[in-house]
Amino acid sequence: MKGLRKYLTPFAPDQSGAVSVLYELGGMLVICDAGGCTGNVCGFDEPRWFETRSAVFSAGLRDMDAILGRDDRLVAKLADAAEKLDVTFAAVIGTPVPAVIGTDYRALERMLSKKTDLSVLTVNTDGMELYDKGEEKAYLALFEKFSDKNEESEDMNDKDRPRIGIIGMTPQDVSDLKAADKIRKVYADQGMRAICYGMGDGLDEVRNASLAAKNVVVSPAALKATQYLQKKFGTPYEIAYPLASELVPEVNYQGKKILIVQQQVIANAVRKEIEKRTGEKEAITTATWFMRKEEILTDLNVDAADDISLKEEDDFISLVEKEGYDVIFADPCMGRMIPGFEGTFIPLTHFAMSGKLNV
Repeated sequence: MKGLRKYLTPFAPDQSGAVSVLYELGGMLVICDAGGCTGNVCGFDEPRWFETRSAVFSAGLRDMDAILGRDDRLVAKLADAAEKLDVTFAAVIGTPVPAVIGTDYRALERMLSKKTDLSVLTVNTDGMELYDKGEEKAYLALFEKFSDKNEESEDMNDKDRPRIGIIGMTPQDVSDLKAADKIRKVYADQGMRAICYGMGDGLDEVRNASLAAKNVVVSPAALKATQYLQKKFGTPYEIAYPLASELVPEVNYQGKKILIVQQQVIANAVRKEIEKRTGEKEAITTATWFMRKEEILTDLNVDAADDISLKEEDDFISLVEKEGYDVIFADPCMGRMIPGFEGTFIPLTHFAMSGKLNV
C-alpha cells in the first residue's frame, strides 16, 4: 500500500534540514509555525540541541494570525527578539502554515530588514518534502546572501595551507557529530585547511567562501550551492566523502553482490572504497530514500541502473528478495524489514532516517 509504514518512522522534513544547515552560524532562526514544527526540530531532528544551544524560535502563530496573514505580528516579534539577542543574522524558515496561506517570503524579508539592523534570509520550505530539500534551499540562500569576493585572506598561513570548503556537513547527512573534526584532520595531514561550513565553521567562513581553492560536496543537498559558488567565483569542486574508509569494515567483499543504502554521496563513496580494496569493479548497487542527482552519477561515472531510488518499504523488501545480495550496508533500523536475509548486514547509520548517530 502506497505510503504505508510498518517498520520505518517518518523521515526528517525539509524545515529540519534547513535548521540543520544554519544551526551553528550564530543567527536567529525563526520557524514560521504555531509551535509543533519547532518542537519536532529541537526534540527529534537536531541532535546538537542537547549539547549546544542555538537561537531557534517558533513564530507562535495563532489561528487567526495564520488565516489573516498577519505578517506584522511576526515582524514585531522578531524585531523585539533581535534587540535582546547577540545574533549576526535572522532566518525565517517555512512550514505548512505559511505554505497554505501563501506567504510572500520576499516581502517578509524586506519588512524584517527595514525593522532590524540584521541581514535577513528566508527559506521557503513547506514541510511536505524531506530534509535534504530543505538543506538544498538553505545552502543556496546562505551563500547567495553572504558569500562575497575576497581578494586576499587575512590569515597569512592560508597561503601555505590551501582552504578546502566542505559543503553538506550536517548531522542529518553524516550522522556523526565528530565527523567535521575528523575531516579537518584528514586535510591537515595533507597540509590543507578544511572549512566545514555550518559544523564548527561559522558565518565568517561563509563570507570568505571565495578563498577556497576547491569545494568538496559531501551530500546531494550541497550540489546546487557548490555549483553556484563555481559560477560566481570559479571555484572547482569534487564529489566525495573523505571518511568513507571508516564506514567500511574489514570484510571479504571479493566477488560478492552488495547493496549500499545511504544518501547518494556517501553510498557511492562506500562503493569506491570497496572497489579500491578489492582492486576490481564489484557487483555493487547503491540506493537511497532521499535526493538523487543525475549530475552525481555522471561525475562519479556510475551507471544509473546501479543507483536506485526507494520510495516505499516494499521497494526495499522486494529488491532484497529479488536480487539475493550477499552484503547489505544500511541503517540498523532497516534490518527488521528483512528478517529472512542470510547474508552480512553492515550498519550504515543515517540520522535523517532513524534519529540515531554513529557512536
